[in-house]
Formats: sequence, C-alpha cells, structure tokens
Amino acid sequence: MIIPEYSGNLRKHIIRVPEAIAQASGIRVFGRLLKSFIFTTDVAIIRNCNADAIIAIYPFTPQPIITHSIITASDIPVFSGVGGGTTRGPRVIGLAVDAEQQGAMGVVVNAPTANTLIKAIKTTLEVPIIVTVTTDHDDIAGRLRAGATILNVSAASKTPEVVAKIRAEYPDVPIIATGGPSEDSINRTIAAGANAITFTPPSTAELFKDMMERYRE
Repeated sequence: MIIPEYSGNLRKHIIRVPEAIAQASGIRVFGRLLKSFIFTTDVAIIRNCNADAIIAIYPFTPQPIITHSIITASDIPVFSGVGGGTTRGPRVIGLAVDAEQQGAMGVVVNAPTANTLIKAIKTTLEVPIIVTVTTDHDDIAGRLRAGATILNVSAASKTPEVVAKIRAEYPDVPIIATGGPSEDSINRTIAAGANAITFTPPSTAELFKDMMERYRE
C-alpha cells in the first residue's frame, strides 16, 4: 500500500528512524500506538524527526527545567528520565510527579532503581513507569510486582538475547529495546520479542559535518 506523504521544501531534511522499526507491534499508551522512540534531549532533533516518541535520558542528575524544556519543544510524546541511579529516594518521586504534571507521557528509571522506589512511584503516578533492564540477571519478576509498566532493555550486543528471555517468561509484558546500528540488528531485536525500538540519532556535529561537506562542493 502506498502511503501519501507531504514533506515541504524546508522541512524535508529530517532524521528518519530506520524503516525496520515499522515491523514492530508497537505499544499503545493512552490510545496512542508507539513503535519508535528516539533517544535524545536535543530539542532541534526532537523537532525534526519522524519518531513516534522521545525517550529523554541524560547522564546527569535530572533537572525539572530540562524536562520542562523538552516537553515544551516536543510535538510528540515524551518519556522523561527521573533518575534512580545516582539520584535516589524522595527526589526521584518528586521529579516523576513534576514530569507527569508538565505533560510527560511516562517516566523512565535507571537500572539500579530499588523495587521499593518503583512501588512508591507507582502509587503516586497515573502515567506508565518504564524500568531499564541491562542484563539477563535483572529481577524482572520483582520489577513487575513493584509496578513497572514497561521494560526498557538496553543490554548492548546482548539485547536480543535478554529480550528473548524476558519474552519467553512474560509473554504479555510490554518491551522497548535498543535496536542497534543496523536494520538487521533491529529485525533481530523485534523477532526476539521487542514491541518497540529505541533509536539513537546522529549527533548535531555529525549532521553538520555532512552538511558542510555539501556546502564546500
């Protein structure tokens, strides 16, 4: 089936997620079907991509002003990182509440997050809690009992194996997973049981490099 598309003249230069992601089943959140999550906090990329949603995690203590800026700039759902690793305890709950109140469609906690903290967040929020999984030794049963809504598998090259193991034990749990660097790795991750895929876009510096090379020609 041919899908009509309008790109315009000025906005046709956008970051497109790999086409293989379209084969995923997707996860329906508040009635909206999400298959592709772009992993970025760059508002310029957020405004110029065709992903279904944003997964906004960064390697610093989460700060409300950053979350507010991303949600304000985005025209697609945002799933906001609220800590759980370096940032712990009541602060994580406060950040999660703030993210929900600002309009985040969900919150993401890091792999070290204690199950007791996940449970506390669950009793406070209406939006889904995405819990990051990094190895096949993670306590999946404990995560789900505590209130994890969606699992986010990020296990580098072992991601398809970890996804397959979780899917075999929990056939109905929603799984987001990193797709890797190629269409083939994305296909393998989907075949293993991932419902949705996270995609890491090229950096602004990489995009500028290609653009500047064209300008110099």
